[in-house]
Order: sequence, then structure tokens, then C-alpha cells
Amino acid sequence: MASVDECRQALQDLAARLDQHAEAQGRIDLDRTLACRITDLGTAFHGRLEGGRLTGLTDGDDPKAKIALSTGSDDLVALVHGKLDIMSAVAARRISVKANPFDLMKLRKLL
Repeated sequence: MASVDECRQALQDLAARLDQHAEAQGRIDLDRTLACRITDLGTAFHGRLEGGRLTGLTDGDDPKAKIALSTGSDDLVALVHGKLDIMSAVAARRISVKANPFDLMKLRKLL
């Protein structure tokens, strides 16, 4: 099981990767609150997706987040580091993503 610090670092790595992607691909019209809930650690992080970038990453949950990701700590780390495919993880119910369908289509552009 990954630690809370490893999960926090994985999300910071994701934020850095999204920054690079946004610079290369241009602005993506997506401005939503985001919550990442780590089920096996009983912790969460939240931030905001703005123009294809993850900003304001902070400890704690945001129950009103427009996009919510729930997963185990090891799966989060594997996903961020490219060792777990998001589509197969969702199909296997290792990761749950709650968002409206239009936001999901925009999220695919980010990954």
C-alpha cells in the first residue's frame, strides 16, 4: 500500500505532466473542481482543473467536486506513472470516476 505522501507526490507529478501537456496542446476548455479519494487510506485531495491544468492541489475532500476519482493508493500511483491503463482500471472497477459525460470526454484529451 502506498503512503499518503506517495499519493500526494503522484498527484503533484500528474499536475506537472498536465502543465506540459497543456503547453504542447493548447488550452482545453475545462474548468471544474476535482476530488481524488484514496479509499484504502481513508484520505482525499482536491484541486481544480483549469484550462487543462491541475491547480490548487490540497489535502482534504471536496464533497461538492464536479469530478470525483475514487481509487486505492497503489492504483493511483500506478495510474499516474503509466503502469495502469485508465480504461481497463475503470472497467475492472479499480478506479471510479464520477463526472458528467461531456467532462469525461474532455478529460480523455488531457490523458
